[in-house]
Amino acid sequence: MKDVPAKPARRLRCAIYTRKSSEEGLEQEFNSLHAQREACEAYIASQKSEGWALVRDQYDDGGISGGTLERPGLKQLLADIEDGLVDVVVVYKIDRLSRSLMDFSKLVEVFDRNRVTFVSVTQSFNTTTSMGRLTLNILLSFAQFEREVTAERIRDKVKASRMKGMWMGGYVPLGYDVIGRKLVVNDEEAAKVRMVFERFVEVGSATVLARELRSDGFRNKQGTLIDKGYLYRLLNNRVYRGEAVHKGTTYPGEHEAIIDARLWEQVHDIMGESPRKRANNSRTQTPALLKGLLFTATGAAMTPSSTKKGTRRYRYYVSMDLLNNRETPEDGIPRRLPADTAEAAVIMEIRRVLRTPETTAQVIAALDREDIAEAEAIEALQQFPKLWDQLFPGEQARIIQLLVRRVTVTAEGLVIDLRTDGIAGVMREMMTPRQLEAAE
Repeated sequence: MKDVPAKPARRLRCAIYTRKSSEEGLEQEFNSLHAQREACEAYIASQKSEGWALVRDQYDDGGISGGTLERPGLKQLLADIEDGLVDVVVVYKIDRLSRSLMDFSKLVEVFDRNRVTFVSVTQSFNTTTSMGRLTLNILLSFAQFEREVTAERIRDKVKASRMKGMWMGGYVPLGYDVIGRKLVVNDEEAAKVRMVFERFVEVGSATVLARELRSDGFRNKQGTLIDKGYLYRLLNNRVYRGEAVHKGTTYPGEHEAIIDARLWEQVHDIMGESPRKRANNSRTQTPALLKGLLFTATGAAMTPSSTKKGTRRYRYYVSMDLLNNRETPEDGIPRRLPADTAEAAVIMEIRRVLRTPETTAQVIAALDREDIAEAEAIEALQQFPKLWDQLFPGEQARIIQLLVRRVTVTAEGLVIDLRTDGIAGVMREMMTPRQLEAAE
C-alpha cells in the first residue's frame, strides 16, 4: 500500500510589528526594533511546517508611545489587514502593540473581523479561546498599570524639578533661549518683551496694542505675527518674573527675570479692571474724527474743543476765528458745531457713497487687479456699516483721513469732499481677518 503524501498546510501570511517608546538608541546599527524583528522572524521560521510565511512589508514605529493608536506603522498594518493581506500578526510582547486595554480591545475587534490571529513570541497564548482571551486581558491590565505608574513617576519628577525652579522643557518663551537645559536671557528678545509690557501700560488695551504690534511686524519666537491671544499669554507668563509654575503654583526659578515687580504690577492692575472699562478708557484717549479736515467757508480751520457739565462732557468743533477773537462777517456760517452732529453727517455721506453703483464698480475694478473676487468686494462694501461700529475712534479717525479730503462749513450746511480713490484701499483693509477688531 502506497504512502499518501501529507497535505501541505495552508499558507499563512505573517506580519511583524515592532515598536519602541523613545527615540534613544534608534540611531544604533542594531537597536531594539532590530532585536524584536529578529526574534519574531526566528519564531515564524520555526512555524514554517505549519505554512507560516513572512510578508515583505515592515511595520515599525520607533519613538512612539504605546498609549496611542496614532502610529504610522500600526495604521499601515491595520490598512493591510482590512485589505486581506495579512493572516497573522506577530509581536515580541503584547505591550509592543498597545499599552491600553481599551485600545487593544479595538485592535482585537479588527483582528477578529478579518480572521487574523495575534501571536506574542514571548507570551504563549491563543486568542481564539476564552482562556486565551482572559490571559490576554490580564497581561494587558499589567501593561496598562505599568504605563500609568511610569506616568505618575514622571509627573512627580516634573513637580519636584519645578519646585526647585528648574526648566523642564516645552515651549520656550520669547525673551529666552535654552542653553544647557536652562533658560538664558536673549537680550534682543528681552528688550521686545519689556517694550510690550511698557506699551501696554501706556495703551491700556490688549486689542489696540495687538493691532499696533501686528502693523509693526512684531512676531513670536516661531516667527508668526502675534494676535491678541498670544499677547495675553505673554502678559500673564510668570516666567518673565523669574518664576517657575506648576499646576498654578509658583516657585522661585533658576532663570533671570526680564520684568521687574513694579512693571508687572502696573500691567496686572490694568488687566484687573473690567474689559469694558479698559475699552472705554482707550476710546477717550483717541482724537476727534474730523481733526484737520473741518474748515469754514472763509478758510478758517475748526479745531476740536470740549466742555464739561457735571459728569457729562460735550464735544465741539470751534472756528479758530472765534478762538482768536477775530472779527467775522455776519454771513450765517456757524463758528461752533456739535462734534457728534458734524461727524455723524460725514459718516452718513461716506455710507451713502459706498452704496452707489459707481463706487461699487470702482472698488471691484481696483480689487480685481489684486485677484480679489467680485463677490468678496461687494460683501465688504455691504458690511462696512457693521465693521465701522466695531472700530475704536482712533481707527475710525485714520479711515476718515483716507476717505475725506476736506469738510467745509457753509451757511447752508456741510460740503463734504471725499477721496474716492482711497475707498478701494479701505475696503482691502476691511477684508483682512478681523480677529483683533472686536472690542475687549
